[in-house]
Amino acid sequence: MKLWSGRFKKETGKEMDDFHSSISFDMRLYKQDIKGSIAHSKALLKCGIITQEEYANIKEGLEGILEDIESGTIRFDTGYEDIHMNIEKLLTDRIGETGKKLHTARSRNDQVAVDFKMYLREQIKDLELSIAGLLRTLTDIAEQNLDAFMPGYTHLQHAQPVTLAHHLMAYFEMFKRDVGRLRDCRQRMDKSPLGSCALAGTTYPLDRELTASLLGFNGITANSLDGVSDRDYAIEFLAASSVLMMHLSRFCEEIILWSTGEFGFVELDDAYSTGSSIMPQKKNPDAAELIRGKVGRVYGNLMGLLTVMKGLPLAYNKDMQEDKEGVFDTVDTVKGCLSVFVPMLATLKFNKTAMYKAVKSGFINATDVADYLAKKGVPFRTAHRIVGELVQSCIQRGLPLDRLSLEDYKRVSPVFEEDIMDAIKPENCVKARSIPGGPAPQQVKKHIEKSREFLAGLFENQ
Repeated sequence: MKLWSGRFKKETGKEMDDFHSSISFDMRLYKQDIKGSIAHSKALLKCGIITQEEYANIKEGLEGILEDIESGTIRFDTGYEDIHMNIEKLLTDRIGETGKKLHTARSRNDQVAVDFKMYLREQIKDLELSIAGLLRTLTDIAEQNLDAFMPGYTHLQHAQPVTLAHHLMAYFEMFKRDVGRLRDCRQRMDKSPLGSCALAGTTYPLDRELTASLLGFNGITANSLDGVSDRDYAIEFLAASSVLMMHLSRFCEEIILWSTGEFGFVELDDAYSTGSSIMPQKKNPDAAELIRGKVGRVYGNLMGLLTVMKGLPLAYNKDMQEDKEGVFDTVDTVKGCLSVFVPMLATLKFNKTAMYKAVKSGFINATDVADYLAKKGVPFRTAHRIVGELVQSCIQRGLPLDRLSLEDYKRVSPVFEEDIMDAIKPENCVKARSIPGGPAPQQVKKHIEKSREFLAGLFENQ
């Protein structure tokens, strides 16, 4: 018999039970549900709805259920629909009539909202730790490669020389913002909806601030309708996760490109590569490809929940049961990707010789030639045209800019002097870009130092 069956004359059909039930996935919330129920029983005690003895029985019963769930001795029943009903039924079976008092001044609507928020808060903290590990790995590798010169690209074409350290620290900034987005999400969800009940609060004098404090929230939701129908926090988590996965995918795409014979910039460790069943020479970047592929499912989870919520009137609607599977899948997917990506990154072998060889091709120092002329007083647009013509001449002759003689340069502009030969060396091109945020090794070193300070303070006062 359902715990809510008093108004009904017949049992729900089995197909409806299976369709309606969420225990197969929301069982993941058992810890949060039990913790929330203990806090709620404390509030019931404070306002005189239950006695001290009843509170002790409820608390002991719930703690016993938690222990049995974690030891694997409890099997949940789909007939009781969800984790909330299952735990309430288990409690009543264990302690009798007192267990039936637990749901006083509470609805599954505010119960699931508080459970879901607590779960996401915990998962976000775990993700922050994982991203911190990624950030530390990036700074370590960057610090070892301050003088590893490589091409910078736009449109996937050689553009200007940079260093590997500078390139990696660009990703540091991306993942740093991801931490910020997740923290913003966690802070905005840090209001307890418990006490909102079904939608209109309760006539009992519940101390909502007490339960919020017991559950680690920094306050309570201000409106009972919003308290039970808000899923912004889940959508925001999925959005932040989607951006994080997009950053991982971009990085993986570069690792995949860099590991090709055409680039040859990196070699993946055997532990994060696979072979071919037919081609014995192959070493495939499957870990990076899988991470790149899994981005789609996280995007899909975000679009799924946005679509569920877009037309729902206040307050709770059963459609909102669709909020959890996509979030749970996203948590598992992002955690799984980070658990592989970080050690894959840490074990990459960078081919600095191949990178430097690539820097020497493709007229990557052409902008520096134009800047050279501009610093000598030639208007930049004129300098741009002169260097464009010089590059065209080099293409016809099959020569790079650093193979031209001073006479070749002077033929296009008398402004060129002997020092042009030093100005176009890739390492000098990079070192000259010493503006804050630029690729000059001294600036990247400062960036790394500030980044380490950020990491050191990341979990202070948390």
